[in-house]
Amino acid sequence: MSGSAVRKEDASAQAFQACTVARDVQKFDLLIEDMEHAFGEAWGDLSFEDAGLFFHQEDARALEFVAIAIDHKDEANLALVADVISQAKAADIKVILIAEDVSPIALHQLLRLGAREFVPYPLPEGALDEAIGRLRTPAPVAAAPANYAQEPIHARKRPSENRDGVVVAVHGLSGGAGASTFAVNLAWELATISKDNPPRVCIIDLDLQFGTVSTYLDLPRRDAVFELLSDTGSMDYESFTQALQTFDDKMSVLTAPADILPLDIISSQDVMRLFEVAKTGFDYVIVDMPTTLVQWTETVLAEAHVYFAPLQLDMRSAQNTLRMVRALKSEDLPHDKLRYVLNRAPGFTDLNGKSRIKRMAESLDISIDVLLPDGGKQVAESGDHGAPLAAHAPKNALRKEIMKLAASLHELREKELAAEL
Repeated sequence: MSGSAVRKEDASAQAFQACTVARDVQKFDLLIEDMEHAFGEAWGDLSFEDAGLFFHQEDARALEFVAIAIDHKDEANLALVADVISQAKAADIKVILIAEDVSPIALHQLLRLGAREFVPYPLPEGALDEAIGRLRTPAPVAAAPANYAQEPIHARKRPSENRDGVVVAVHGLSGGAGASTFAVNLAWELATISKDNPPRVCIIDLDLQFGTVSTYLDLPRRDAVFELLSDTGSMDYESFTQALQTFDDKMSVLTAPADILPLDIISSQDVMRLFEVAKTGFDYVIVDMPTTLVQWTETVLAEAHVYFAPLQLDMRSAQNTLRMVRALKSEDLPHDKLRYVLNRAPGFTDLNGKSRIKRMAESLDISIDVLLPDGGKQVAESGDHGAPLAAHAPKNALRKEIMKLAASLHELREKELAAEL
């Protein structure tokens, strides 16, 4: 390592355990403090231009890792940063990515190239030490066969008992159809359906741009979700559960990421891996889908045991339903797997409303399986308070119908399990 590339003048005489790579490391003073705390004098600093050359020198073999520090100004030269990560990976040097005010898309690209750890800047207390500790812990991949990436995740690492959970997807056919409200409350009713032996329930918000599950349950959006979705290839049950949050100690939640992300930032393979690991530890996996059709919608449709499609009794929902069915038929996908849920359905005494429901179903050639009453203002209030209807308005008519549906699903699940014994 040349004197110009090293942080300290006498550093060339030392065997470096780690080094930083940055446009100007002095702008990352907290990183300098943490590196000095972890390695004393046994670390150096490189520019992006010098890093690639050093990785191929004899001195680089002693490196435990490199910490690449970037901010929003580096996005203009993202190719240079990506090249450094690629060269480090080629030299079998582990990479920790330190980023400040960098867009999620840029982070996603860099993590895909092979960065092992991501730590936001300013560095949280102890975050760098924790990342170094994870790098030093032998990864299960090291002892895995060559086709490890193709193996089901539950075959790599799973709980003592594989629960083989049921996947229930909820896909609103129009904005405001109440899909997220339905998904959140259905998940909660399933999680609390039994006091003696409650099932394990996980709700996953796959509306990566405007998902509201976190809002309806008053949970923060965590960076760990983005990290998980960015590298599902190395995900196991432990890393999956670390990205989850618990609501009232009864239900696990994977919220949407903190930032708005492109829906194609995850692939069908990513979604498949997510379901594989979730099903090993949970009896029910509730998935809140975006209204937009994306590449991985087909994967969710194929994996879901039940695919609910909430709609309303209006022309907008009718036209969107028609488009949805037509799109699925054109791709030869199982359109008959959709279970239509009519939200804000007319009451039993509304004969005109019943007639409209019948005409709508006949004109669309569908069967509307579930009728949910209008829960009124209490539904919006429940979402604003970050609590399920069961806690905020237990006697609400909408809550009672969702509770009945949850009981029906759970009873069917119990019968299936009994038949397998």
